[in-house]
Amino acid sequence: MEKKRLLDRVRDSIRSRHYSLRTEQSYIQWIRRFILFHNKRHPEEMGEKEISQFLTHLAVNRKVSASTRNQALSALLFLYKQVLGQKLDWLDDVVRAKRPRRLPVVLTQSEVSSLLDNMTGVNGLIAKLLYGTGMRKMECLRLRITDIDFDYRQIHVRSGKGGKDRITLLPDCLGSPLQSQLAQVETLHKRDIEAGYGEVELPFALDRKYPDAGREWKWQYVFPATRRSVDPLTGVIRRHHWYDTNVSRAIRQSVFTSRINKHVGVHTLRHSFATHLLENGYDIRTVQELLGHKDVSTTMIYTHVLNKGGRGVRSPLDGS
Repeated sequence: MEKKRLLDRVRDSIRSRHYSLRTEQSYIQWIRRFILFHNKRHPEEMGEKEISQFLTHLAVNRKVSASTRNQALSALLFLYKQVLGQKLDWLDDVVRAKRPRRLPVVLTQSEVSSLLDNMTGVNGLIAKLLYGTGMRKMECLRLRITDIDFDYRQIHVRSGKGGKDRITLLPDCLGSPLQSQLAQVETLHKRDIEAGYGEVELPFALDRKYPDAGREWKWQYVFPATRRSVDPLTGVIRRHHWYDTNVSRAIRQSVFTSRINKHVGVHTLRHSFATHLLENGYDIRTVQELLGHKDVSTTMIYTHVLNKGGRGVRSPLDGS
């Protein structure tokens, strides 16, 4: 039997652990760059010295950020530990780049209102959900019909960061807009079924356990793509979720229109959600649970707007 190529083995190992497609693409890219950097030598012929040389090249010559360097290191550690099965002590001793500690950018409530008022359609609804629930962008885009509970006014976030599930709130003001969105999705789903499609990708191995579940209404995305496309992993024609770049682009445009002079991205809405809850008197443990943080110290960073900077200290220039 012919031995599989290295990158195919990497893909198989990643998929067996249910990592996301983005993680797979990122790891493959870094492993390929590592091999090319060392003139196409096989990783089994290399070790700690070559990994250190590659990471140094990224930091010194390419001037990549600490997070990017750590991502490359994670890909190489996965290669050596999980694919090549090398149980070497030096793998655990490789030092990760220290990420600089930066405070998150937070919008005021009036800035959030202006930002959301200048967004319409699906992108506008997604932005309101991100701010109103504290979800991450991909958590929101991957929502299924079954994840929204209108009676209990809550949203079940499945397989969030770290593969963890959690429950977050469903804002009352978004109940009606979401119902309208689902009505449009149902019409679209019926058209797909009539055309011989209508199947959606299912998490983990549910498609093998329940072969027809992919066509069921409850498993459809809340925010489906406008067009069907070919699944890169299976080759099946499906309707994926809403393209994440659409949301990012719409938020950038709204920031420009609203004349907000802050460095704002999609994740800024999550930062603002957490900070505004703390401002409104909710305890930090509640905010931690809603955000899905493993450690409360991660949530503590949002207290900076309550007791530091211009709001927590009176300048001596203003007098006593």
